Amino acid sequence: MHALGAGPHPDVCERLVAAYSEPHRHYHTVAHINACLGELDRTGELATSRAEVEAALWFHDAVYSTRASDNEERSARWAAQFLAAAGLPDEVGERVRQHIMATRHDARPIAGDSALVVDIDLSILGQDAGTYASFEQNVRSEYGWVPRPLFRRRRREILQSFLDREFIYAMPDFRDRYEAPARVNLRKAIEALGK
Repeated sequence: MHALGAGPHPDVCERLVAAYSEPHRHYHTVAHINACLGELDRTGELATSRAEVEAALWFHDAVYSTRASDNEERSARWAAQFLAAAGLPDEVGERVRQHIMATRHDARPIAGDSALVVDIDLSILGQDAGTYASFEQNVRSEYGWVPRPLFRRRRREILQSFLDREFIYAMPDFRDRYEAPARVNLRKAIEALGK
């Protein structure tokens, strides 16, 4: 908040931590945010506004229900409303909102800080095999209410949509680091889902 030009808001931090600690979450947790912030520490020099990227990362999964289709919209709205209430210019909230909306992963071309937010969010795909396997298990736990055949079909479709892209990652730094292992992980996960 200091980097954005506003005062501290520990109450909102507590609300965010509480949201990421909801019992139905297994992957979209505080640990995920910590991993994202670690990636930002590594790549922050790529950002036009590191503080806006960090705000977007904090809020990008703040609202998360596996039974809803508007999680990103609701998370983005919370972020924009909070930033406006903190006295920041509307354009700051709008940029943060756009960064969060880009995490819908709908394959549209993105650039700049939105691309950085998305690449950080997707960095899990290119982690070592054990970390990636835990990610898949945790996602399945979050969707435990979905019948297995339906989950497997939909999950294959989602994972294949990443493989079908020319590049999974928009930024060269992330491509160099994660593109090849992400494709290996995704292919193995799709194969496992097909069994």
